[in-house]
Amino acid sequence: MAQPTMARPVFSTEDFGLIRNALAVAIRNGEDNAETRKLVNLHHRLGRFAR
Repeated sequence: MAQPTMARPVFSTEDFGLIRNALAVAIRNGEDNAETRKLVNLHHRLGRFAR
């Protein structure tokens, strides 16, 4: 039986900063609705990875 391969990360650490910046633009340009609030929360959570 073949050995399972190691899982590789989907995003690099640099990607988190780029995604966070894109979210910031979307938040600034968005309306105050449920989706924007979800984006704000995601932006906040991604900030933990960018440190």
